[in-house]
Amino acid sequence: MGPTMAPTSTAPGNAGALLFARYAYPPNARGYCGPADHRALLEYGATGAVDPGLRELARGFSGAWPYYQLIATAAGIDDPLDPRVGEAYWVGSPLLDQVDMSVFGRSLESRFRGPAGKAWGRLAEAVPAGGVPHHSFHVFCVYPWIGLLGAGVQGEKALEVLDRCRIRWGQVVTASGDQVVVGSRPLRWDGRSLSLGPRRLETATRAERGLAFVAKPAAGDWVSLHWDWMCERLTPARLRHLVTYTARTLRLANQRLSRSGAAALLG
Repeated sequence: MGPTMAPTSTAPGNAGALLFARYAYPPNARGYCGPADHRALLEYGATGAVDPGLRELARGFSGAWPYYQLIATAAGIDDPLDPRVGEAYWVGSPLLDQVDMSVFGRSLESRFRGPAGKAWGRLAEAVPAGGVPHHSFHVFCVYPWIGLLGAGVQGEKALEVLDRCRIRWGQVVTASGDQVVVGSRPLRWDGRSLSLGPRRLETATRAERGLAFVAKPAAGDWVSLHWDWMCERLTPARLRHLVTYTARTLRLANQRLSRSGAAALLG
């Protein structure tokens, strides 16, 4: 499966579908989520083509798609692939606070109560404490990785996964070929809580075999990162929202850690 035509129209959902492809591709390429067709996501996101195949792929992401539906319904948006919905989920926006807390809680319960086991109570507590359907909530509050922090080699792997899976922000330093060097703040674990460490340089992928999501990044550009890929340029407003909602979810995660200890989150 892959793009077979130019964008079908200028409908908002096309921009939203492309946004989905660009953020969903990096973990999908690693086999972590969604249908096994990452090459199609890369081609869609890079070429700007939108056809029914991309929409079908998006609906196959059992992790992200229900969050999209929640946000769209709460905002009165008919199409879950409206770009405003994708922006809210991946980056953050005030649309997230329009989602009714009880509706959000019921959605999480139907999807995760069984898999969470004894840890479900702590996940449920995160909703009234300020949880919203932002990607960082899924990473820090739903995924089990946080429960492995501090567990030796497993803990180091858990920290790496949490850091790379969250949507990060970085400022371009240099760009050359398919790679870009950005300054970003990595996730840090001090044995008690999670925080963002000092700025460091990291190398991210801008393109693969000529297929890129961001054309000609320049030094000073702020961009979003998912796993090892650069997903999009960030406007000042989008950067501010990403920082704000990430910090909000980290506070929730640290509240749970302070009450229970990392090991308790394993259930």
